[in-house]
Amino acid sequence: MGNGGVVGMLEVIESDFSDLIAETTAFEAEAARVFEQFTNDSSQNTAVKNTELKHRENKKTQKESDLQQAKTDLRVAQQELQAATDYYEKLKPECVEVAMSYADVKAAREEEIESLQDALGMLSQGDIA
Repeated sequence: MGNGGVVGMLEVIESDFSDLIAETTAFEAEAARVFEQFTNDSSQNTAVKNTELKHRENKKTQKESDLQQAKTDLRVAQQELQAATDYYEKLKPECVEVAMSYADVKAAREEEIESLQDALGMLSQGDIA
């Protein structure tokens, strides 16, 4: 142990240990920086996602409300359509005459003429009496 054997070996160990401490400290600092960056990014990402979730929930609520309103409007419109259709069916026979054949029209006209002539005859006899 003459040429600085144990002391030399301890100096080498101390040098290696100092390098290891410096290297470990640098790695820990880098890891802490990466962790801090990851934490900040995660916090920001979580805030963005929560905001998007709130907007989507509000949009969903609005769409459900619109759907209920549309269903109500549809039901009212169907009731109005049914009422109009019923009224149309009620009025249809009164408004749409069934076309009579020429022979039926001629017979009705002759009957009316005969009835009017009878009435004229009665009126004429009444003037005489």
